[in-house]
Amino acid sequence: MSSFLEVVDVHKYFPGVKANDGVNLDVRAGEVHAVLGENGAGKSTLMKLISGLYQPDAGEIRLEGRPVRFGSPRNAIRAGIGMVHQHFMLIPALTVADNIVLGDEPGGIRYKRRTAAAQVRALSQKYRLEVDPLARVEQLSVGLQQRVEILKVLYRRARLLILDEPTAVLTPQEAEELFQVLRHLKAQGTPVLFISHKLDEVRAVADRITVMRAGRTVATVPAADASPQELANLMVGREVVLRVNKPPRTPGDVVLSVRNLSVTDAERRLRVRDVSFEVRAGEILGIAGVDGNGQTELADAIAGLLPASGGQVAFLSQDITRLPPGERTRRGIAYVPQDRQRDGLVLDFTLVENAMLRDVSHPPFSRRGILQHRPARAYTERLLEAFDVRPRDPDRHAGDLSGGNQQKMILAREVSRDPSLLIAVQPTRGLDVGAIEGIHRQLLRLREAGKAILLVSLELDEILSLSDRIAVMHHGQVVDIVPAETATREQIGLLMTGTRVGESEVAQPSNR
Repeated sequence: MSSFLEVVDVHKYFPGVKANDGVNLDVRAGEVHAVLGENGAGKSTLMKLISGLYQPDAGEIRLEGRPVRFGSPRNAIRAGIGMVHQHFMLIPALTVADNIVLGDEPGGIRYKRRTAAAQVRALSQKYRLEVDPLARVEQLSVGLQQRVEILKVLYRRARLLILDEPTAVLTPQEAEELFQVLRHLKAQGTPVLFISHKLDEVRAVADRITVMRAGRTVATVPAADASPQELANLMVGREVVLRVNKPPRTPGDVVLSVRNLSVTDAERRLRVRDVSFEVRAGEILGIAGVDGNGQTELADAIAGLLPASGGQVAFLSQDITRLPPGERTRRGIAYVPQDRQRDGLVLDFTLVENAMLRDVSHPPFSRRGILQHRPARAYTERLLEAFDVRPRDPDRHAGDLSGGNQQKMILAREVSRDPSLLIAVQPTRGLDVGAIEGIHRQLLRLREAGKAILLVSLELDEILSLSDRIAVMHHGQVVDIVPAETATREQIGLLMTGTRVGESEVAQPSNR
């Protein structure tokens, strides 16, 4: 099978960084080719080179055997390369057809809306991407919006499709529908570059897999011959433990009780609606759901960062609904926020300064209003060692650390305070399999120590493997709470759409 796209010894440099350091890749006509790699391995830079956002500093990109150099994404799409980004670029108020033809409208300034709708309908039928051309984008599910993004590049006659983390916001059912679309595109001879960090997904949909590490391509293997363990080891460069060993445990007393909680955001939109649940000592309660269904607002309200507009939050049998965040922290609630760089760390501060942020005015870090640097430094050194934060230099700035080490630093600070409750929101988001392994180990250690953990994650595999019970949210409500030991991906996926197993209508929220 001939190569449609070839990347030959490509280099891309930024100040102080070799983002791509001699990358080689070939994508054949009619194949789904996956690219795997740790966070910072150079995958995104490579895709931006192929799609015209960047130009290589050295090396060559060939399209159907001919060298090409794209000065812009517009030049790349004209050559037949279309990229669907992880974050959709759609205008919600416009129709599907309007979004797809935007910038290349039939009739030009005399826009022929009916012609556009007919063209989009024919295109969607050809590629089995069924969607109503006249529907407004704001009315569509996330899965259908992704179809619109794919149709946008196909409308512009893309002959190579690049998908960047395409399943990040999809339910398992929507992900399987996407895979069917990719198989149909492959059958029609359209090559697909599939960027993902989910090992099982790439093995299910790809023909070949290229693994990147530290800006280089380290291997290209047939998907049918590659095990998840082998791929993980190639990504990290060492043996990685993929299976979560979660020993059985009987939960203790109720640590957190949430009753009929409702929360509005800064724009006064109701984001959490009448939610009730409990978390016990020695238990991990996972919160699952498609992104944007109120999970983050729920966690923020329990941590005290958002006020409750109704209902009650009780911690260790005490009502804390109106307590400020600092008081909740002092009582034993730790919080790992979703955005580690914006909310978790002060990037311009050293690791010592970040380690004592929560208790800077208390002994041993402060005495009579004077900072005590020696005990603060010794404390930070112990944290870096215990949680394997690298580099183990207390004087390094937090902004110098990789994403995985930043996350471990936040977890180290929060866990070191010996909390009764840990709220962890997206604790492994954007991390490589090696860093994920370490975070999971720490969460299970806390569970074994009898701590209560509220885990909010968009990674369904993470929720299923770590949780004791799973609460599924849809449109701000808890649709159901199910035992993790009997839950399946299909069951949780249906609940994420608001539908209970065996029901055709939207389920009512459960107040268990």
